[in-house]
Amino acid sequence: MALAEAAIRCAGLSRRYGAVEALKPLDLEVPAGAIFGFLGRNGAGKTTTIRLLTGLARPTTGRAWVAGVETTNGDGRARAAFGYLPQDPAFYGWMTPTEYLDYVARLFRMDAAARRRRIAELLALVDLEPAAKRAIGGFSGGMVQRLGIAQALIHEPPVLLLDEPTSSLDPAGRYEVLALIESLRERVTVFFSSHILADVERVCDTVGIIHAGELLLVAGRDALLAQYATNVIALEVDRDCAPLLDGFVAWVEGQPWVTAVTREGSRLRVGVTDVDAGKRALLPQAVAQGLMLNRYEWVRPSLEDIFLKLSSQ
Repeated sequence: MALAEAAIRCAGLSRRYGAVEALKPLDLEVPAGAIFGFLGRNGAGKTTTIRLLTGLARPTTGRAWVAGVETTNGDGRARAAFGYLPQDPAFYGWMTPTEYLDYVARLFRMDAAARRRRIAELLALVDLEPAAKRAIGGFSGGMVQRLGIAQALIHEPPVLLLDEPTSSLDPAGRYEVLALIESLRERVTVFFSSHILADVERVCDTVGIIHAGELLLVAGRDALLAQYATNVIALEVDRDCAPLLDGFVAWVEGQPWVTAVTREGSRLRVGVTDVDAGKRALLPQAVAQGLMLNRYEWVRPSLEDIFLKLSSQ
């Protein structure tokens, strides 16, 4: 990918703190328009990477560019290239969202008309219009994070850097923030660091996995899930049909394309070598034997399964 095509590019980017190698040389390209999930355990190097991308820390080696502007050499133009939400954003609690966004817009030297227009757009985008005149100090965690995303977008940057935006939120707050991130798809490139695998799997189209300061892989989410797919089908039989299950299990175990059958009560997991044969035969046979199914699903691994496999190697 050419530099102009990459919203974010790192070349040999690393950071060492004394004897600790917080980030090993990182080569990474994030395509424009992606929602990129940067996935890793706590302490894996996610925040270090973002601090280097934003210019808040200086690299030991390497360089980085955001929207074509180098951010590791002190170039003042870099401030306009991205918006940034740190893991624990801090606001003036006595301000209202309107006042705070106006304050941030003034830092970017936006004129009064542009400030009014952009603040109105962002309050609508992050669903804070009803709270526009309330003090930020009384906001919930989800409201604070949504306001944080609004301030990061105030100057209409092409890239948005989010460091663990959902880590401290309750389920409702996480849902709100993830829905907001999802709404930004193809409008801005989002670099979203997290250790919450389900959040990354839900909203990100591209995933990078980092472990102990080292980038293990970068892949499209769907391609990654397909690569590690397991040929397993899960079935759950209605309890009224449980007496019929022994005959079905005996039939399944006799098929040449079946590798293993695991039974737990009225639930079965069937491993197969030939997916097409399984799809053609299993469901019709279950129906023919009078089974009523509550569940019939070809199992695919979760991002958590893949992450644990990779990070334990």
